[in-house]
Amino acid sequence: MTDTAYLSNEGRYTIFEFNGTRLKIIAPEPLVKYLKINQFVPEKRYIAVMTDYACFDKPEEEYIDLIPTLHNLLIDPDEFLKPIKKLELRYN
Repeated sequence: MTDTAYLSNEGRYTIFEFNGTRLKIIAPEPLVKYLKINQFVPEKRYIAVMTDYACFDKPEEEYIDLIPTLHNLLIDPDEFLKPIKKLELRYN
């Protein structure tokens, strides 16, 4: 079991992967790519990232809330997020 989760996007979908679970979350349509993870604190239940949007000239800070997606999938957020110690960007 690893303690690292991975963030990326496929088109307008955010992809969050951890230990074999792959969450696919709809993102704003002009999303091009995630550039940098500014902050990830599992206890606070959100991710702050710098994003490249097609409609902006410079990177924008964005917040991703995983909790609604986890709840919709009937995954306990505390149990799912607790073992995560690191979050990295990963693009193939």
